[in-house]
Amino acid sequence: MTDYVPSRGDRFSFGLWTVGWPARDMFGDASRPPLDPVDAVEHLAKLGAYGVSFHDDDLIPHGSDEAARERYITRFREALDATGLVVSMMTTNLFTHPVFKDGAFTANDRAVRRYALAKVARNLDLAAVLGAPTYVLWGGREGAESGAAKDVASALDRYKEALDVLCGYVRERGYGLRFAIEPKPNEPRGDILLPTIGHALAFVSTLDDPDRVGLNPEVGHEEMAGLNFAHGIAQALWHGKLFHIDLNGQHGPRFDQDLRFGAGNLRGAFWTVDTLESGGYTGPRHFDYKPPRTEDIGGVWDSAAACMRTYLILRERAAAFRADPEVRQALADARVDELARPTLAPGETLDDVRAERPDIEALAARGMAFERLDQLAMDHLLGAR
Repeated sequence: MTDYVPSRGDRFSFGLWTVGWPARDMFGDASRPPLDPVDAVEHLAKLGAYGVSFHDDDLIPHGSDEAARERYITRFREALDATGLVVSMMTTNLFTHPVFKDGAFTANDRAVRRYALAKVARNLDLAAVLGAPTYVLWGGREGAESGAAKDVASALDRYKEALDVLCGYVRERGYGLRFAIEPKPNEPRGDILLPTIGHALAFVSTLDDPDRVGLNPEVGHEEMAGLNFAHGIAQALWHGKLFHIDLNGQHGPRFDQDLRFGAGNLRGAFWTVDTLESGGYTGPRHFDYKPPRTEDIGGVWDSAAACMRTYLILRERAAAFRADPEVRQALADARVDELARPTLAPGETLDDVRAERPDIEALAARGMAFERLDQLAMDHLLGAR
């Protein structure tokens, strides 16, 4: 048992848009005042975070002239230098301004697509200056509400074109940036292109520079589609494509709730942490959530601290689960280790397999002992072991 105090080594990071959300939604005005990005950096550093991420418009208000832009960037860099926080990820806002009402890279209007590319390229320059290793692309407006409004094949052509152009730009400039696509099934569009981890993985394989592009999956986005997030990120890791991750909470296939991490599907959060910690993920543990409208600024920092605390608790529980001798025996009884053995031994052929005459009825009668294994995981999650 520990005090669950985060340190820089835990690599926790937050978006400016998370703690800085003024709590305005479709049905209500803001319940909190705007938060200065410098204040966000200073408070996150005090809480034990190591990094911060942002959209361009989070730091530099839309419409700022060059002089104002440089002032915002300078203040921000001074805060980073003073606190030791790093820019763990950067992205571009391609969804708030009405110009993006029909998307950015896949807008039917060619002029909008060209503006979107130019906006991202300018911010890639800033990301490189600030040392961000990853550039996330969330296509929140890339989609449609009606069938005839979007030629999906052409939209995917334009999506690919955009990624190919941006990857080329990064290569030409010598930037070390990698791109991470963030899948989401719906909201704010009725149906968004590249809605799940699987869709995004398939898309990445079509690009001219697929090694430079990976994924930034989010808990809530996959669970909105009724999918298993831990399974999804395990597949992304298997492909070597988990470049970044967004952690939050979600109550199943509803609207995008953006709850603090662990709220909602706690079992899912446990297996998410277990997968990250045992699967070799080395990137930031990034929290993309929204402090509820009920909270004042003090509640914002309480919720940020809670995200990190919950992760640390679950990390401890997952490690204890994996180290438990009874769990190891239960894993063996469930033949989990057997799955790692190739189905065909070295030198065997399909003809050798076909020649076997297994006792099918005996195999069918053999239990898998999964329930005991699952309850052991539950015991560890609930602190009963």
